[in-house]
Amino acid sequence: MKYYSTNKQSENVELQEAVVKGLAADKGLYMPEQLKKLSREFYDTMQDLSFQEIAYRVADAFFGEDVPADILKEIVYDTLSFDTPVVHVKDNIYSLELFHGPTLAFKDVGGRFMARLLSYYIKKQGQKDVNVLVATSGDTGSAVANGFLGVEGIQVYVLYPKGKVSEIQEKQFTTLGQNITALEVDGTFDDCQALVKAAFMDKELNEKHLLTSANSINVARFLPQAFYYFYAYAQLKKAGKAEELVVCVPSGNFGNITAGLFAKKMGLPIKRFIAANNKNDIFYQYLQTGEYDPKPSVATIANAMDVGDPSNFARVLDLYSNSHAAIINEISGATYTDDQIRETVKKVYKETGYLLDPHGACGYRALEKGLQPQETGVFLETAHPAKFLETVEAIIGEEVEIPAKLQAFFRQEKKSIPVKRDFNSFKTFFMSL
Repeated sequence: MKYYSTNKQSENVELQEAVVKGLAADKGLYMPEQLKKLSREFYDTMQDLSFQEIAYRVADAFFGEDVPADILKEIVYDTLSFDTPVVHVKDNIYSLELFHGPTLAFKDVGGRFMARLLSYYIKKQGQKDVNVLVATSGDTGSAVANGFLGVEGIQVYVLYPKGKVSEIQEKQFTTLGQNITALEVDGTFDDCQALVKAAFMDKELNEKHLLTSANSINVARFLPQAFYYFYAYAQLKKAGKAEELVVCVPSGNFGNITAGLFAKKMGLPIKRFIAANNKNDIFYQYLQTGEYDPKPSVATIANAMDVGDPSNFARVLDLYSNSHAAIINEISGATYTDDQIRETVKKVYKETGYLLDPHGACGYRALEKGLQPQETGVFLETAHPAKFLETVEAIIGEEVEIPAKLQAFFRQEKKSIPVKRDFNSFKTFFMSL
């Protein structure tokens, strides 16, 4: 299958080039030329399939023309070595808990899948010393770093905003060593993302280093996130709760909800989506006005959503042929302040015993406010609450048990390299490597 750029100014490429390059030459994001509809038989029987079996069928629709079946199946099954439960929270609202990978965040799946697929292509091409650049507002960095840890021939550079990620998020990518280097940028996530995009466009830098991205910019990172939506539908179908399904996605860079929109285009019967924002409400404002007006991001307690210019907005526009009317027909929005997020975490914990993280709280609140009586709502709980330990404990007034996976990171020493947010300084550093 060929992949085209959202900017439509560069040639279409094969999957291999889209994965290895990450960003198109015209600065656009790659999109598959077609989205294959999955069979009626698949939808009729998916409730009887395992997560791995469902994911492989979806992956085959995305990548089956380009990756041998045995290799693709091995990548999928290696990636999904854990369960993703759907948990009933209250009334007709369910949580899809996506924090059962090595870093306890939903991006573990995309990070590990991309690491395995990129490694396959590197070996196929006989390439060495591929440099992965990834900007993170929190969980992407840890998921990508742990997914690529120890992968031969790949060096990973994680760019993160100084002082704007939680301690445990920072520990998960600054303590690994080996082929993982953490770059602590004196700026915001948007500054980190701008540095990554500028690096891809710099001729001199690309002549010296082979660069690619592991953000949701890369098709191999964001497309596997569609697996979750099919799995959630299958579990709710098994429970007789899949009719009139509404999915609410806490949204920052919009890779996750875009993967869900792809799933809907492939025939998954989701009625509609809600994009839940924190105070960084650029997409919410677009839904209201039809005008896209990116702004500098502001820091919130839901830090992984602190994005002022979400990259994947370009994919959403492309998916709906730049039609604001078509977008608002299938996606609504919500935006919440830190105080509202705190209020929701405390209220839900007190009433149900279910502990939300700040991002999941945005998703739950949007469903509670906007779900119709006949609808069933699923919100994506994207990371374990213990990853935001001080924030969550302060809200509920209780200690939160720290899973063993996270405790191991706390015991390690942070190692990072300070980087200024201007591109010339970043380029000088990278050219010296």
